[in-house]
Amino acid sequence: MSKRNSARQKKAPDRAEREERLRGGSPETLRGGSPDPPRDKHCAAGQETRRAMSRNRPRTLVVGVTGASGAPYAVRLVERAVRAGRRIELIITAAGRLVLADETPARFIAGVPDFSGLWPADVLAKVTYTPAEELAAPPASGSFDAEAAVILPCSMNTLAALAHGFSANLVQRAGAVALKEGRPLVVVPREMPMTPIDLENMARLAAAGAIVMPAAPAFYHHPRSVADLVDFVVAKVLDHLGIEHNLAVRWPGCEKV
Repeated sequence: MSKRNSARQKKAPDRAEREERLRGGSPETLRGGSPDPPRDKHCAAGQETRRAMSRNRPRTLVVGVTGASGAPYAVRLVERAVRAGRRIELIITAAGRLVLADETPARFIAGVPDFSGLWPADVLAKVTYTPAEELAAPPASGSFDAEAAVILPCSMNTLAALAHGFSANLVQRAGAVALKEGRPLVVVPREMPMTPIDLENMARLAAAGAIVMPAAPAFYHHPRSVADLVDFVVAKVLDHLGIEHNLAVRWPGCEKV
C-alpha cells in the first residue's frame, strides 16, 4: 500500500465528519441509521414554535375605500371581519373620505379621522387607518403580511388603474400587491350604467386573477331594511375570502307554486 493511499484512508473519517456537520446527522444517520436525537428534537421544537406563533398571530385584511358611493358596505365589512378575528388595514382615498363622511357618521377634522360613530371601541382597536396618499406605508410592499385585499366600494378610476397596472395611491398599490403576490383580491364596483371601457376593465382585471363582484344585492332573503341589503353584499365578500359569518342571507330554496 502506497503512502498516498494510506493518507487517503486516514483522511476518510475527517470527510465523513464534515458531511455529518453539513447535513446535520451522524455517520450512522447517513448510512440509514437513527437520526441524532438532540438535534432533531431541537429543530422540531423550533418548527412547532414557529407554527404556533403563525396560528396565534391575527390575520390582516387590507380594506380599500374609494370615492364610489357605497361606504356603508365598507363599514359593515370591517365590523364583521374584526368579529371573525381579523385585523384591518384600512386605506381611504381623498374622494373616499368625502363619500364616507357624507354617507356615514365618520368625520375627518384637519385630516384626523373620527371613526367612533362607525364602530365600538373593541372593533376600533383592531383597525389601522392610513390615507391613500401615503405610498410608503407597509401595505405598499409584498412583504406586508396580509391574507387578502378588498376594495369596497371600488370606483371606475381605481378599477381602470388596477386593470392597467397603475399605482397612483396606496389603494391601487395594495390591490396590485395582492395580484402580484397571488393573494385574493376582491373588487366591488358600485357604478351604473357602465361604459364598454368599464366592462373591458372588469374583464381584464378578472383575467388577472381578481374577483370582480359588483354591488348587486339580491332579494330572496326578503330584506326589510337597507342594512339587510348591505349585509347581502358583505356576506358575499366574506364568503369569497373564506371568512366565517352569521349573516342571514342564504337562499332557502323556492317553494313550489
